[in-house]
Amino acid sequence: MIETITLPSGVPARLARPAGGATTAGLVIAPDIGGLRPLFDDLCQRLADENGWVVCAPEPFPGREHMDLGERMAAVGGLVDGTQVGALVEAADATGEERVGLIGFCMGGMYSLKASGTGRFSGCVAFYGMIRVPEDWKSEGQGEPLEAVTTVGASPVLAVIGTNDPYTPAGDVDDLEATGAEVVRYEGAEHGFVHDPSRPAHRPDDAADAWRRAIAFLQA
Repeated sequence: MIETITLPSGVPARLARPAGGATTAGLVIAPDIGGLRPLFDDLCQRLADENGWVVCAPEPFPGREHMDLGERMAAVGGLVDGTQVGALVEAADATGEERVGLIGFCMGGMYSLKASGTGRFSGCVAFYGMIRVPEDWKSEGQGEPLEAVTTVGASPVLAVIGTNDPYTPAGDVDDLEATGAEVVRYEGAEHGFVHDPSRPAHRPDDAADAWRRAIAFLQA
């Protein structure tokens, strides 16, 4: 039930429909810096089947999928918000659903915060997304997530945070919470503790709780 599609901008994406057929809403997934891979195929299909969602995940580095992690880290500064967020909005349209949520992980979590400023999404969940653009990624094309979150008409935001994550310093998390965003902190958790069970940082109990909270937030 999962297929590869091409968004109007030319960005490839994966689209999953629930095996049961009936749909209730749409969901866009903004992958981590590693981009589309079997992990996200499985995640798209699981969320589709469990919730009746049409799920679409676009590739963050279209045409450059061959890059290794170091090359990807170096390339983020050259990304442009209009292109990255635009692909997420196109992915929302590709679900064919009026009500569409957004979940992003790591770098994708940063873009989930930025996409909240479009108001297109019923809710935006950022799993350990950068609240301020890291110094190495700053560029003219990179706007600040906090500015998007505070845009008039912005989508509601839920941030899932590990307190030992260097990419989300405590002061940044406090500033995000001060905007009215909902923040859930997991004591002692490191970056990437939810979505990839193969990571050493994975914490199964905290991950299960975070997923429960994220799904409830999007269904509210």
